Parts: sequence; structure tokens; C-alpha cells
Amino acid sequence: MSAPLDIEGPAAPPRSNGELVFAEPWESRAFGMAVGLYEAGAFTWPDFQAALIARIAAWEASAERDEPYNYYQLWLTALEDVLAGLCAMSADEVTQRARTLAQRPSGHDHRDHPGHSH
Repeated sequence: MSAPLDIEGPAAPPRSNGELVFAEPWESRAFGMAVGLYEAGAFTWPDFQAALIARIAAWEASAERDEPYNYYQLWLTALEDVLAGLCAMSADEVTQRARTLAQRPSGHDHRDHPGHSH
């Protein structure tokens, strides 16, 4: 089962020449977390899409817009919303785990695998 990603519209991830684009390592991790949890059956894709669209709409409606538009920041908060809504974990726990992952150095995901030379 693969996540049915939108190609167009507000929930569509950034692409370049048809390929997904991630500006920072944490963005690909956030993407992978959501897709992995969806593929594991943790939630339905329409539920996640609705949460993502709601987060994007809330950002667009914000008069102050303290932070610049960041698709994957909104993706991550939508994932937090879905998981908290399922009571899979508290919103604070999701936020803390996300921060921990986001602070990992670039390349961390590949350093400690057996057989990988340093």
C-alpha cells in the first residue's frame, strides 16, 4: 500500500520535474513518518489529507503569518493532529518526538547501519 499523494491542489507536496523535493533532512523524515504510519494502517489517507488541508488553510487565513510558508512544517503538524486525534499519543509527546528527530544531524539515518563503513 502506498500513500495516494496529491499531484495538484493545496495538499500536494513540493515537486521538481515530478520528483518530491525536500529542503532539509527533517522534511524527508516527517514525510516518511506519515507515509510509514499510513502504510502500517495507523490512519486513513483522507483523514491525513483533511488535517493537512486544514493546517494549510489556517496558515493562509492567519493575519500575522509569523512564520514563512513551509509545507513540511504544516505536514508535520497535520500528522501531530491526526495522531493526537487517534489518542495514539499526546500532542506534547508527538511534538517532542518530532523535535528529537528534527535535531538529528544530516546523514544520521545511515551512519549506524551494520556494514556501513565510516
